[in-house]
Amino acid sequence: MNFDFSDDQKALAQEARKLLGTRGRAGTRALLNGGSGHYDQELWGEIGRLGWLGIAIPEEFGGSGLGHLETCVLAEEIGRANAAVPVASTLYFFAEALSLFAPREVYALWARQIAGGKTIGCFAMAESPGIVSEERISALVVDGMLHGEKLPVIDGMAADAAIVLARDGDGAEMSLFLVPLAQAGITRTPLETLDPSRPVARLQFSGARVERLGGTGAGWQNAQMLLDRAAIYLAFEQLGGAEAALEMAVGYARSRFAFGRPIGSFQAIKHKLADVYVKNQLARANSWYGAWALSANAPELAAAAAMARVAASEAFDFAAKENVQTHGGMGFTWEADCHLLLRRSKHLGLAAGAPALWREKLVRTLERRNRA
Repeated sequence: MNFDFSDDQKALAQEARKLLGTRGRAGTRALLNGGSGHYDQELWGEIGRLGWLGIAIPEEFGGSGLGHLETCVLAEEIGRANAAVPVASTLYFFAEALSLFAPREVYALWARQIAGGKTIGCFAMAESPGIVSEERISALVVDGMLHGEKLPVIDGMAADAAIVLARDGDGAEMSLFLVPLAQAGITRTPLETLDPSRPVARLQFSGARVERLGGTGAGWQNAQMLLDRAAIYLAFEQLGGAEAALEMAVGYARSRFAFGRPIGSFQAIKHKLADVYVKNQLARANSWYGAWALSANAPELAAAAAMARVAASEAFDFAAKENVQTHGGMGFTWEADCHLLLRRSKHLGLAAGAPALWREKLVRTLERRNRA
């Protein structure tokens, strides 16, 4: 049994690395230095022209008709390059939700826009800081009009449309709704965040027109299904970031000399980097398992997503911190790129819920499976 990517998928990874490798961090740093816009617009346009945004979209809707595995490949390279582009919000959440829950004619309309790089999407679930639960959802749709607010919404300032979880009608049930954001009744407010290259926003709705996705009252269950799938893509992006942190740390350890020797020859540094490597390999194994479950729509998808999410979050967080420590005092400076990866690790660690929530979800999933 082959657990590796195919030659074609590896070729996609190489092409993505060629483009993103030299431009990803440059665009991120430009935004951190006060650049205009909410993302790297030039790089986003190039990704769209290459057709990468339509990887998982069928050819009949303007995509390349590949699939989930190829999206995982792209996600890893986005993470490795630390690119400041809204791929996660648009592909992992928005496009995935449309493919799962939208009617065919609605999906066809939006899929062509996504594949061409003409639409940015986002997912709006939380309404305040802290743990998201059914009891904390109060946004309400009455007569097809949405009222309430969502925060924090990743890429909410740049998005053209959002998938919103809200209560339906009398408020007893929840559904997912498609909300075009270029309309009256919507106010966007930027929020401060540790990683300004992936900005977040507060979205306030006062009578915004919406369209229901999926069955009435199935919103919470559908949102959890979407999070499971997005978690696997995020795991690959985190894996790419963790690998980049390890490569950066190893490169510095080989070139930085102390007492006439490269610091990588000292046992303390060797053990530090070996620990990073082990965590990265564990994350890769769990991410591959998640990719298989996603591509096969396997019954193990929920458990695989939780395992991938937890392992990749821990690996990226650990690698980013150890990269700073390996660089020593220089690693804490603005000029070094270490903080770019550290910022991104914190951002991705919360993008679909904190790892602690996914550990709890994994335990519950395994308990249900064992009882069955």
